Amino acid sequence: MVKNGRNREKWYWIGIALLLAAAIFLLAAARKLPGFSEWYSRNVYPVVVGVMGRFFGLFPFSVVEFGLYAGIMLLLFLLWRYRKQLVRLIGRYGFLIAALLFLYAACCGVNYYRRPFSSYFIEEVKETIPAESKEEILKEMCLWLTEKVNEAGMTLGEAESAYKNMREKGVASMRSLAERYPSLAGFYPKPKPVTVSEILSYQQLSGVYSPFTVEANYNADMIPYNIPLTICHELSHLRGFMREDEANFIGYLACVDSEYADYRYSGYLLGWIYAGNSLAKIDYPMYETLYRSLDEGVREDLTANREFWESYDGQAARIQEKVNDTYLKANGQEEGIRTYGRVTELMLLDFIQNRR
Repeated sequence: MVKNGRNREKWYWIGIALLLAAAIFLLAAARKLPGFSEWYSRNVYPVVVGVMGRFFGLFPFSVVEFGLYAGIMLLLFLLWRYRKQLVRLIGRYGFLIAALLFLYAACCGVNYYRRPFSSYFIEEVKETIPAESKEEILKEMCLWLTEKVNEAGMTLGEAESAYKNMREKGVASMRSLAERYPSLAGFYPKPKPVTVSEILSYQQLSGVYSPFTVEANYNADMIPYNIPLTICHELSHLRGFMREDEANFIGYLACVDSEYADYRYSGYLLGWIYAGNSLAKIDYPMYETLYRSLDEGVREDLTANREFWESYDGQAARIQEKVNDTYLKANGQEEGIRTYGRVTELMLLDFIQNRR
């Protein structure tokens, strides 16, 4: 019995070594080998999404959420069960941590170093916007977005299906966008609401992608207009696009070009917020004028959204912000959380090429 027990412990440590070695190899190759991450994201990652996404998609709830709760209970059990056997405890939890690190590398980490999505749609001659014209184009786009928000809001108010079947609509909207951008084609599992969404609210998070279960999760407690774009944002990670500005941009494109009124409203309104924040920095009087020209229902949504997030603002949110900032910088996004705001630059390029 003692010999069998020692053999079992040996295999735990062998497993830890192999998983850590595989994770380190993937992350090092992504950083150091030119073209590796692009090859991986095109040829290997889609297979991973197809297999894991289909399996975990069979569950109607967020597996990673309940896995977190189960993991906490398991930790407490193992601490009690092996309280006098420290080596066994370290071996078992070490194996679990090594497995999670490998899943992170395989389903997320490598993709941070792939070719950016923007390179698939930006024409070479329009990769940059002349500084002298950027402000004028931004103002033009904000005027256009204001008109579109008001039109979409009116349509949404008349639609009986508003904010219904959002999970199915999200998958359909991403598949539709993939017809224009083949890099977004592939299997999409249905996104899942987090059952205890208050956890995300206190962290000021609208959604989260789980590399451990290949699930797109969203905060179901948000003001509804946030949910469609959040769904598409998280689903974009399942196509290997991890940069937050690009995920926001893909979500914006999927929504504004969607056949569904609630998705178009979400895309135009959140696009208006992104662009409006940039406009307010250079021409606040114009921003105020555009805000006042929004329909009353739209302004009510904006007010309700502000009050929602303010009600959860606290120390947990500030800790999460610092953690997220550090995480993004560690994965090659030098601007950290400021990366989220770069979506306006991509929106401007799309506006020039496709909307004017």
